Amino acid sequence: MVLTVFRCRLREEARAEYLELAAKMAALAETMPGYKSRKTFVAEDGERVVLVEFEDEASQRNWSLNADHVEANKKGRDSFYAEYTLQVCSVVRESRFSR
Repeated sequence: MVLTVFRCRLREEARAEYLELAAKMAALAETMPGYKSRKTFVAEDGERVVLVEFEDEASQRNWSLNADHVEANKKGRDSFYAEYTLQVCSVVRESRFSR
């Protein structure tokens, strides 16, 4: 499994437009082969963290090269983000528990 960790801080004036485009990108990601899950968290200090799981590196790479996603990334850098960090990680070990 490949995990993408996207951490960002939004420009306040762009928040509404960002949230609209983020919802569209989330829906698009769900249609991509190899997509597993996505979770978004917002910290008390305003930092947003998005975790996206894909089956493998090829699936994650296809998502990163999707034309609509590439355009959304450009829009994000131009308009939405004060700062961001993107990490693409291979999961070395996974353990689960469910009652």
